[in-house]
Amino acid sequence: MISENSAVETDAGSANDYIREAIRKDLRDGHYRNVHTRFPPEPNAYLHIGHSKAIWINYGIAQDFGGLFNLRFDDTNPEREEQEFVDGIIEDVRWLGADWGDRLCFASDYFDQMYDWAKDLIRKGKAFVCDLSVEELSRTRGTLTSPGENSPFRNRSVEENLDLFERMRAGEFPDGARTLRAKIDMASPNLYLRDPVMYRIRHAEHHRQGNKWCIYPSYDWAHGLEDSIEGVTHSLCSLEYEIHRPLYNWFLEELGIYHPRQIEFPRLKLTHTVMSKRRFIELVKGGYVTGFDDPRMPTLVAMRRRGYRPEAIIEFVRRVGVTKADSVIEFHVLEDCVREDLNRAAPRVMAVLDALKVVIENYPENRDETVQAVNNPEDPLAGSRDVPFSRELYIEREDFQENPQPKFFRLAPGREVRLRYGYFITCVGVVKDDDGNVTELRCTYDPATRGGDSPDGRKVKATIHWLSAAHALPIEARILDHLFKASNPDDVAEGESYLSNLNPDSLRVVRGFVEPSVANAQPGSVYQFERLGYFCVDKDSAPNALVFNRTATLRDTWAKIAAKATPG
Repeated sequence: MISENSAVETDAGSANDYIREAIRKDLRDGHYRNVHTRFPPEPNAYLHIGHSKAIWINYGIAQDFGGLFNLRFDDTNPEREEQEFVDGIIEDVRWLGADWGDRLCFASDYFDQMYDWAKDLIRKGKAFVCDLSVEELSRTRGTLTSPGENSPFRNRSVEENLDLFERMRAGEFPDGARTLRAKIDMASPNLYLRDPVMYRIRHAEHHRQGNKWCIYPSYDWAHGLEDSIEGVTHSLCSLEYEIHRPLYNWFLEELGIYHPRQIEFPRLKLTHTVMSKRRFIELVKGGYVTGFDDPRMPTLVAMRRRGYRPEAIIEFVRRVGVTKADSVIEFHVLEDCVREDLNRAAPRVMAVLDALKVVIENYPENRDETVQAVNNPEDPLAGSRDVPFSRELYIEREDFQENPQPKFFRLAPGREVRLRYGYFITCVGVVKDDDGNVTELRCTYDPATRGGDSPDGRKVKATIHWLSAAHALPIEARILDHLFKASNPDDVAEGESYLSNLNPDSLRVVRGFVEPSVANAQPGSVYQFERLGYFCVDKDSAPNALVFNRTATLRDTWAKIAAKATPG
């Protein structure tokens, strides 16, 4: 079995892209002597598959250049952040294989220094306390084609600004009463340079600082300062922060402190899903999914629960690569990586999800035996296991046709097939209920074909899997599909939302059976159910009540492959 605690080491050293080229030039030109990166999530949600690209880029580059990597939480908004998300993010980043050593950092640890630097800007005449409301700030900001308006409080004296700012920190004013703003240029074509807010008043308890603070820094004010304090050399951000870069640079230059370099890359976007924290919350609270770890979700905790291994995700983001072009990646690219990884790593077992009973009439009634089954033909060291065999078996209902269609080579009246690792059997009779439904097959077996080969050299056209009915374990199998039926969930008619594209068939629960070798399988263990797909033991499992999630099919079902028409 495959443990959910698997780790992976990045192979990013083989990569070459515009970010690495820029870093090499910085090192050659003497701008920096080493490389130090960071992954800076805000602890207000669980990480999703898009974050894996940011982790791979930052950690992979640090590894490539023999540098350092920090995991840092941008915990500057106490109203949205929770320790639950901190713990979940740490688990996700560690699961992906990134190692931050002793450099687990929090923006909140730097609040005192940030506050002092804010007062430095006030003393330089580069920041002021503003009394405009949120609505007034928005109205006076201007548009892309028209300049903003100076705040009527922009020209307060340094002494008044320092006094008001200190009183803001002391808690004298209610939420929203005042802000601290940088004094830059309200006519700038870059809206982020139009006297941006540095601090807001929020009387809210912080998950780490408690009630020490009632003013909290904005992301744009805090982010570059955090990088500077930690000695980060290259602040690698997703592309939407490109327009924020001039402000990042302005704060560092005005303070005259150590200056990292910000470089942007496109976000990872995936078809048939959404990548929005707000929408994750809507899906969970609306009951469309069972939680942030619902295996249909694109969160890393959900993918781990579904049975994806970190090796597959790292390979996926490696294939996507780092280019300047924004693109949407087809979901099947990720699934292909998952299949390739599990094909090498997942042990094989036999399971039946739509059982049809088979009685072998010439097999002794009170006899059991075991046959040898290969655990993984892709891994010579995986060994083999014993699988029980008896008179009564289960096979997949789709492996029998009473009136076989052309090119159907599996079981039919009078036809002989091979049982995987077992014997040749021939169908000699069919039992039906009062409605004409097939309920049982009567077969005979050839004792000379044990192991699946005939000593007389006769051939059969199909091999099917099976289970001993007396030994099979009942299971619940959750058949998962895309959460959204449309490649782009936002492709909807006017007046509709992305929720209109939810796939009603994204979860189907079936009752089946599996061989007894998995009786003690732990949550997170992944197996290939032969001929059916890859399945992962779910956390909802209990002793004698195994629950499996389908991790991936054996091939791309969305390519409309007519599997039922193929031999065997």
